[in-house]
Amino acid sequence: MDLRAPPAPTLSDPCFDLHGSVDPDRPLILSVPHAGRDYPDDLIARARVKPSILRRLEDRWADLLIHPLLDRGFTAIVAKAPRAMIDLNRHEREIDSGMIADLPHGAALQSSAKLRGGLGLFPRRMPGASELWQRPMDWSEAQRRIDLFHRPYHAMLARLMANARRAHGHAILIDLHSMPPLPRAAAKDVVSVVLGDRFGRSASNRLLALAAEVAGSRGLSVGQNHPYAGDHIIERHGRPDHGLHAIQLEIDRALYLDPALDRPDVGLARTQALVAEIAEALSVELPRAGYALAAE
Repeated sequence: MDLRAPPAPTLSDPCFDLHGSVDPDRPLILSVPHAGRDYPDDLIARARVKPSILRRLEDRWADLLIHPLLDRGFTAIVAKAPRAMIDLNRHEREIDSGMIADLPHGAALQSSAKLRGGLGLFPRRMPGASELWQRPMDWSEAQRRIDLFHRPYHAMLARLMANARRAHGHAILIDLHSMPPLPRAAAKDVVSVVLGDRFGRSASNRLLALAAEVAGSRGLSVGQNHPYAGDHIIERHGRPDHGLHAIQLEIDRALYLDPALDRPDVGLARTQALVAEIAEALSVELPRAGYALAAE
């Protein structure tokens, strides 16, 4: 297992660590929004459940999957704030009104299937935990988290993508996640990698097909846009008609964690190599002038 510490971040913010240059040496940017493990004492005190339950919200140790790339000139932004605090892959208005004690009249909130399932901007519940928190939070606390964690992450991502496009003519974002093992479909292999591009809206199909080809060449079963098509991050930062491409990459945790899906295991190095191969392949797949970016 490759558990070496990554290079020191170029920039450390309360929300994230930035590795590499803000003027990226490569056109490809890496984002890891759900692996944050910095749990403030006051967050633990607010919880109705044990910390181990809150950690189930994490993409457990997914940040380890990009460590080898940090020595190869890639720029990466890695969340420090845990998903239990705030979900950076949700719109900032995707708030469950029942979680706010003093919701202002007329507050413009946004609903979604994920929110109705308990996983909005501020996660409320999950399987095995009907309510994560002892009581609703104040509106001022919700705004504090948005200002401190959500907006800086997305502002930095937008800056990195703009700078990469300026330097290289285009930018590609890999938004990296890990997923629980998916159930085996009838007469089919277990899907170990899921690639999402919002059904062609956030990236060129050419790039998604290349990533799928790389993963398939390693003997893995690959899903595209099902059951995960990507969410707010790639929807917000992917504008293929403007040279900004964004893909969500979901990796089965069983590939790199132990049977309890808690600690890195012997498969970590192989999974790091998979992520590195996908990143290297996409970073040199330069868009050709004139080919149809959004309608291939």
